[in-house]
Amino acid sequence: MFFNSLDFAIFLPIVFFLYWFVFNKNLKLQNLFLLAASYVFYAWWDWRFLFLLFFTATADFFIGKQLDKTEKLSKRKILLYLSLTFNLGVLGFFKYFNFFIKNFSTAFSLFGHPIHFTGISIILPAGISFYTFQSLSYTIDIYKKQIKPSNTIIDFLAFVSFFPHLVAGPIMRASTLLPQFKVKRSFNYESAKDGLRQILWGLFKKMVVADNLAYYVDNIFGHYEQFNGTTLIFGAVFFAYQVYADFSAYSDIASGTAKLFSFRLITNFKVPYFSRDVAEYWRRNHISLTTWFRDYLYIPLGGSQGSTFKMIGNILIIFIVSGFWHGANWTFIIWGLLNAIYIIPLLLLKTNRKHLDTVAQGKLFPSIKEMFQMAFTFCLIAFGLIWFRSVDISHAIGYIKILFHPSLLFESGITGFEFTTPLLLVFILLEWIQREKEHVFDLVKLPIYARWFIYLLTIFVIIYIGKYENQAFIYFQF
Repeated sequence: MFFNSLDFAIFLPIVFFLYWFVFNKNLKLQNLFLLAASYVFYAWWDWRFLFLLFFTATADFFIGKQLDKTEKLSKRKILLYLSLTFNLGVLGFFKYFNFFIKNFSTAFSLFGHPIHFTGISIILPAGISFYTFQSLSYTIDIYKKQIKPSNTIIDFLAFVSFFPHLVAGPIMRASTLLPQFKVKRSFNYESAKDGLRQILWGLFKKMVVADNLAYYVDNIFGHYEQFNGTTLIFGAVFFAYQVYADFSAYSDIASGTAKLFSFRLITNFKVPYFSRDVAEYWRRNHISLTTWFRDYLYIPLGGSQGSTFKMIGNILIIFIVSGFWHGANWTFIIWGLLNAIYIIPLLLLKTNRKHLDTVAQGKLFPSIKEMFQMAFTFCLIAFGLIWFRSVDISHAIGYIKILFHPSLLFESGITGFEFTTPLLLVFILLEWIQREKEHVFDLVKLPIYARWFIYLLTIFVIIYIGKYENQAFIYFQF
């Protein structure tokens, strides 16, 4: 079920009404209802994978209980490895089986021993990368004795499958979200209003910005040989904003929806394209995944401690794994490697934590230096995203060759930019003005008539400019 669908527009009010007016007297029933609603939400896409979601979460629930009962280190390690093997095994089969089979066959062929493996048709379960990592963090945190296991399986299953963030995050830690299922929740009018505002902003980003950009991105990347370098620059810039607007829209709608039920999700994006270096970008972009890899992979590997060689190795590992998390394609691995190369000089120069505040904080305009820093950082990110968007390595190389061809100086070879470019500039301007807020529609300081004018104008724009093809969110494929 897509957030930008009529199905969800009907589903959400029904769940909201039953949650607050039928099941609000009993916390256990309320959590059970949320679990049922979340399973309906997930099964709407493909009911067969509901069993996979259930068994994955159930396995980690009982492993967590056993981890809490035993103090013997060897047994605790066995239980942890069991959780890791089960979760990553399931993820690996559905997401990477054909990738490994194909590359295994290719490797043998290179050494003169061709073998032929036939891949199998595998449907990737929606959200598997997200809920697998969320469930895994639960058992890892219990193993590290940072949290206690849930005593109620309904609460835990509801935590793993909570429908607002189930399919594309943010990846919530048990220490943050699970306790919210343990306490009685009362309706918060102000929080619900803010949730609706955030949902509206998310729908604008998805249906107006991302989906309008998608038309040109698909055309340019799909037929890049037909265009000149100028057009391909537009394609790279448009895709950078498409993937950001699309994914952050999902996070906004998820967070806003959670607020309607008196839950709080973490902020997953903090205007990453206003970053002054790549390290700052990764502190502001897809925060839940970045911090997951930091806490569960980078730090256990030693982080920035030890020799320079080891630190560089740890950075390479975390970004390559991050790229591989996104998909079974060498283009994602190269994208991850590029980001590692971007960030290593900052670590060596110890400037990776130079920009911890919001750019031009408290000011209307950035300095000239900050403008160049943001522009340069964006160019690096957009170049990397060419690999992210490309079908394969040859596609990316072909695109980049034309991008840097002398045709870069020619006029764009595609029409429609006269509408899309101003739309994108308006989006960037709105984000800049509200860059220190949780979301753009945090407008409580404006007079009520000004706020309602903005909301109604946004609804009007969504109706008349938004796309209604129920185009899936990009991160559904991950």
